[in-house]
Amino acid sequence: MKKQRLKAVALTTVLSAGALMGSVAQADQTIDAILKVGQTKAQSGAQSQQKIDKIAEQTGSLLQDFKTVNKQIEGLRVYNKQLEKQIASQLKVIDNLTNSIDQVTVMERQIQPLILRMLEGLEQFVALDMPFHTAEREERLEMLRNNQERADIPVSEKFRQVLEAYKIESEYGRKIDTYKDTLEIDGQEREVNILRVGRIALMYQTTDTQKSGAYNASSRQWEAIDSGEYRAAILKGIKIAKKQATIDIMDLPILAPEAAQ
Repeated sequence: MKKQRLKAVALTTVLSAGALMGSVAQADQTIDAILKVGQTKAQSGAQSQQKIDKIAEQTGSLLQDFKTVNKQIEGLRVYNKQLEKQIASQLKVIDNLTNSIDQVTVMERQIQPLILRMLEGLEQFVALDMPFHTAEREERLEMLRNNQERADIPVSEKFRQVLEAYKIESEYGRKIDTYKDTLEIDGQEREVNILRVGRIALMYQTTDTQKSGAYNASSRQWEAIDSGEYRAAILKGIKIAKKQATIDIMDLPILAPEAAQ
């Protein structure tokens, strides 16, 4: 009986130990499963956190870009306002220029006839004046006359050229000068030195200083004068004009002014 009880106890112990071992094994499997689930959740959480961090970083970058763009937009608004003011000012300038162009067109129509009248008056003046620098003055007048027909020269330049010619003619009346020329004397062509004193006296003297003469504005002819009386004076005037002598009083043949009719 005792042996049977011991066997039964031993068998119960073995069965209990087996059951215990089975429970422990099952518990280990459960713990492993739990740990795996926890590890999986931890990994999923880390991945989710990385996504969240990345999204937060992208959001911060987008916010910074938004602020930058807003600043650029504000700068463009200020720039556009400034451009609008400049455009308005330029439109006013364009209107003023348009009006000025219209006025210039009217002025050109009035100035062109004035230039022609001035040129005609200058031509008549030169034709009636003493015959000095004749070729030079005639060439200048011819140039001015030809320029009036040129379309590539603006009216303002044509007007300036005529005024310049008037200025040159005016300067002739205030200066003394000398130059060489050829005149017919006693039926022969002779080389002479011309002496001009403003517009009050125009004289010649042959290069050998033997013959002298003066231009008579009344008869519009060259007339011989006493070489003995005026030879030294004309020679002195020529030297003064060439800056070879100091300015001094000269005794020259000058026609007395005529009474006005």
